[in-house]
Amino acid sequence: MSRRYDCTDSEVRVAGLEAATRAVRHGGLVVLPTDTLYGIGADAFDQVAVRALLTAKGRGPEMPVPVLIGSWRTLDGLVERVTEQVRDLVRAFWPGGLTLIVRHAPSLSWDLGDARGTVAVRMPLHPVAIELLGRTGPMAVSSANISGRPPATTADDAFAQLGDSVEVYLDGGPCALGVASTIVDCTDDVPRVLRVGAVDLAALRAVVPSLRVPAAVN
Repeated sequence: MSRRYDCTDSEVRVAGLEAATRAVRHGGLVVLPTDTLYGIGADAFDQVAVRALLTAKGRGPEMPVPVLIGSWRTLDGLVERVTEQVRDLVRAFWPGGLTLIVRHAPSLSWDLGDARGTVAVRMPLHPVAIELLGRTGPMAVSSANISGRPPATTADDAFAQLGDSVEVYLDGGPCALGVASTIVDCTDDVPRVLRVGAVDLAALRAVVPSLRVPAAVN
């Protein structure tokens, strides 16, 4: 049976964060609010939990699960190299609606799907998400919906699709943005936009003028 916590109530929020932390630590799934959309999350280093996340969404490993982190410092321990362009994008847009694809450190023992040595990572701009990530460390987090169905912008949307496959629902009210994050691939010398979402192209180009934008993305 899933448990749901109204995180707009300060006392309930404390109880919800404690329950969510316990769930993540023992391999359970948690739905959490972010600034963009609601996410379904698990311990990024628990391969069984990540597979359960993919099963709950009804998708396979061909679409790797992104990772959410709670601080800038965490990025340094996850990636092979933080380039100056990555650092500039982080300074400009984190926490916020920008996901960066980078090469992860070879020493990391995780399996997020068929990522081929890369990881999509973001620091969300939401106090509940940040506090949970501060307790759990990096979490594998995908949009809280069945694959192919509309993303969840409320906890009700998430529960309607995922139900009791999730142990704890943290309800932070409607998402502030309600759109997916922008994705920039930083694995090559020149960053490339893969998806435009919460952060627009003009803002990105102001930070990285050399940014590549494929015609299909415009």
